[in-house]
Amino acid sequence: MKQAVQGLVGLMELEQLEVDLFRGQSQDVGQGSLFGGLVAGQALRAATLTVPEERLAHSLHAYFLRPGDVKRPIVYEVDRIRDGRGFTTRRVRAVQNGRAIFSLSASFQILEEGPDHQSTMPDVPHPETLESDEPLRLALAEHLPPEMRHFMTSARPVEIRPVDPRHPLSTEAREPAQQMWFRLADTIDADPGVHQALLAFCSDYSFMGTSMLPHGLSFWHPGVQAASIDHAMWFLRPCRVDEWLLYSMDSPSAYGARGFSRGEIYREDGTLVATTAQEGLIRVKKEQ
Repeated sequence: MKQAVQGLVGLMELEQLEVDLFRGQSQDVGQGSLFGGLVAGQALRAATLTVPEERLAHSLHAYFLRPGDVKRPIVYEVDRIRDGRGFTTRRVRAVQNGRAIFSLSASFQILEEGPDHQSTMPDVPHPETLESDEPLRLALAEHLPPEMRHFMTSARPVEIRPVDPRHPLSTEAREPAQQMWFRLADTIDADPGVHQALLAFCSDYSFMGTSMLPHGLSFWHPGVQAASIDHAMWFLRPCRVDEWLLYSMDSPSAYGARGFSRGEIYREDGTLVATTAQEGLIRVKKEQ
């Protein structure tokens, strides 16, 4: 587990090629294209590296433009849109093979005082009383080709404990909502900017699948073509990703081959630390 966590943190350690130009390494998770959370996390990290360290991201808005190549590194071009007195804005373009695969806009702010309120964390079982998703992954691995099976059965850097587990190949229709606890499988010594990048990485786990639940579908069903279209995130309060966080997700709509999902992320003590929103492509191939 410790090695897997170090590997994930290492993916957020970008190589600086030139002023405002960075390179990140890819990761093959067996799905044929880059995991969206990896590109989002690295792009946010690239933007953060051009901002004074006393300013942290408070929001990001991103579009997935093309499937990434898992065999090639990713180059991140940062555009310094604005450096204001209280806010800093950056735009990031992720490039492979000379073409943009992802674009991100992020805004950073100095710490300020102001009104404070938040929603209430859902009443769910404590993570220590729940099982990890490992049994589900192992059950799914039996139905996957060897290259995908290896990833499903290997040590994971992020520990996930679903509140109401569902087999990935189940065709049972459910309400468009799900919750899970997650954290890094080991503690890390990293600055808040790295934790934000890792939170962006984790925010893509299971997110889009929420909009498939009422239709008895998942990424793993034959005939399903699914891909993230865009992703938005608001960093509301500080958190550490090596401590338990609750991800509460729901999907208010699916229409026109697009599913929309939104989420809230809470610390174990009930503090709301982030909100998310995502729209994804969901195409179902009709049987001949």
